[in-house]
Amino acid sequence: MQPTKGKGSRWFELRRWDFWSWVTAAVYLFLFAFIVYPLFSLLLNSFFNDEGLFSLENYANFVKLKYFYSALWNSLKVSALTTVFAVLIGVPLAYVTTRYNVKCKGLIQILVIMSLLSPPFIGAYSWILMLGNNGFLTRFFHEIGIPFTSVYGWKGIVFVFTLQFYPHIYLYVSGALKTIDTSLEEAAESLGRSGFARLRTVTLPLIFPTLSAGALMVFMASFADFGTPMLLGQGFKVLPILAYEQFISEMGGNPAMASTLSVILIVCSTSILFLQRYFVSRKNYTMTGLRTPKVQSLRPAMQWLLTGCALLVACVSMIPQATVIVTSFIKTKGPVFHPGFSLNSYKEILFRVPKAIMNTYSFSFISIVIMVVMGMLVAYVLVRRKSKLTAALDGLIMIPYVMPGTVLGISMIIAFNKPPVVLTGTWVILVVAYVVRKLPYTIRSSTAILHQLDRSVEEASISLGVPPMKTFFKTTGRLMAPGVASGAILSWVTTINELSSTIVLYYGATATISVTIYSEVFTSNYGTGAALASILSVTTLISLIIANKLSKKGLQV
Repeated sequence: MQPTKGKGSRWFELRRWDFWSWVTAAVYLFLFAFIVYPLFSLLLNSFFNDEGLFSLENYANFVKLKYFYSALWNSLKVSALTTVFAVLIGVPLAYVTTRYNVKCKGLIQILVIMSLLSPPFIGAYSWILMLGNNGFLTRFFHEIGIPFTSVYGWKGIVFVFTLQFYPHIYLYVSGALKTIDTSLEEAAESLGRSGFARLRTVTLPLIFPTLSAGALMVFMASFADFGTPMLLGQGFKVLPILAYEQFISEMGGNPAMASTLSVILIVCSTSILFLQRYFVSRKNYTMTGLRTPKVQSLRPAMQWLLTGCALLVACVSMIPQATVIVTSFIKTKGPVFHPGFSLNSYKEILFRVPKAIMNTYSFSFISIVIMVVMGMLVAYVLVRRKSKLTAALDGLIMIPYVMPGTVLGISMIIAFNKPPVVLTGTWVILVVAYVVRKLPYTIRSSTAILHQLDRSVEEASISLGVPPMKTFFKTTGRLMAPGVASGAILSWVTTINELSSTIVLYYGATATISVTIYSEVFTSNYGTGAALASILSVTTLISLIIANKLSKKGLQV
């Protein structure tokens, strides 16, 4: 009788599960299937040599061979320099626009955000058109006698990364400077501290957690990026490129070594994340925030000077988008541009690669629908059903945050390239990769909205006899929708621009716009590449406008 009682007891416990218990179980199943299992497969694969024997040979080769460990040094060098220069640009720009009455603040912010949302490889492509070996600015410099080689090499990569990623610093620091408690700065001033000394000893230490979070975003983004180093490197290898080349090679790939390099990439990314958290946790940065700073009025001459400087920085970072749009209308034949304007580049892409355009929008749309539904459900579980189980779920969800796209792609091919589940070579694997890679951002925007909603509305609905699931979809979900939609549109923008995971996972029939641009640039078809890049830039602008309108509606709800 005892076993029967045990089964009945278990069945009784199962029947007590509510809708949110099943959601939690389903999300855990999804994460284990598409994050934990691929990562475990990747790690396991890194311990086998070419003969299929268990060995540490791959890790030993990484340590011994300069070809491998120099790529790690190159990645760290480029990422560190990018972070430093991004801070040097982003912090002054944020300080000027938040503390002083400079003009055109709205325009500056729009330009900065637009430059952030554009994919880095489009920026690299644009600077090739301007400062490449045959770029029009390169030719101009040579004509007036200024010695200039080209934008290629590690210096060019740092330059493009800096202009692409400094908006992270600007946005993070702007938010912190608007909420800082000015009484601490005033106390320093009363003690005779000069303006720069107050900034260095009071203001910057107070915003250090926020600044370090922005710096971490810059470092991680530049450390994981694939497209820009691939286009500009010309022999300068970074770790994501080396992992890709080891996995997909004309001479026959080495998946085991690619797995080893991918594991090292994840270890480095995770270490940087924990290092940032360690430095932030060492000190207490709390303040009352009762006296937020007032915007200081400047004399007209200084006001126009700072406005000009801020606009100059924002406009320079928008040059890549302007360049691709203009050059997409110039007559071209392969790599050579001819005088005059035409729509030939657009006609050519509509004739040659219409499927890539359709793939981009259809795959991204499917991914966003899944992300929005999952994001809202998971956010509710994390915010309203707090427990050790949901805390662990939150940690699992953030794993893709430290995974470069190239690593995610390699891990998914290793995991799903053989029975019982074969996804390699299908569009499904691209959609799954997009969802896994972008889901953390959708969940974060959903949890932020949910924290602002009062529980009393849904409690009243449940008390009237409406089931929890129905209450969520009819009440809570509707209240969350505007804010979630604006966050989802930003995820949509990054999804349509995704290159690093797509280039590993796609095959001919599932090529997207980003992969096609990459291919067009490498075959020197600059006109068609510019036309495709313009489509992405215009889509990004329209999406940003829609997100802005939705966020304003969300504030009114």
